[in-house]
Amino acid sequence: MTSPRIVSAATDSQIADWLFEHLSAALAGTGGPVAITVPGGSTPFPILAELAQRPLDWSRIAVWPGDDRIVPEDHPASNVGRIRALLEPVGAKVVALTEHAVPPHFAVAWLGMGGDGHIASLFPNTDPQADDPLSLRRLTPDPLPPEAPFDRLSLTIPALLDADQVIFVIRGTDKVALFEAATRGEHDLPVARLLRAARQPVTCFA
Repeated sequence: MTSPRIVSAATDSQIADWLFEHLSAALAGTGGPVAITVPGGSTPFPILAELAQRPLDWSRIAVWPGDDRIVPEDHPASNVGRIRALLEPVGAKVVALTEHAVPPHFAVAWLGMGGDGHIASLFPNTDPQADDPLSLRRLTPDPLPPEAPFDRLSLTIPALLDADQVIFVIRGTDKVALFEAATRGEHDLPVARLLRAARQPVTCFA
């Protein structure tokens, strides 16, 4: 397990700066494409809007949602639809999750965390495993969140950890406390399982 670095009171602009720095370094290190996976929900989109203004070679960046609701892309609950609307205009390749998708190695795996300790759509009831033989699963959260009562496609823990860097952006004192408890091994929620298996640098912006 890597000991995560926790950065308190990080602004959206500071997080966008961190992403710009690491994506720039990844692009400089290869002549080919670079991939990043990003979370859904409300938190990432102001940060992504900031990042979209940074001078990256977006034509070489593939953006994958870490999970998505199984709805049409024009549905308000679609993660990939919102990501596509924001980043395709600057030239990024936005990849929709499908049941046959093969996730790449990610320069950055960016995750959020729910108040129940879920990451991507790996909710506690789905019993995610660090040695899952699959890189993507179709899952049904239980209970279904009332704001998004849909089945999901989600990258698994091994797919999320096939990355050079892992970052979390977590807002709220209760969630930060739950994340810190995971770093101390005080529970076995999905976030704790991922952190136990992580070998790369992990940064949490709180």
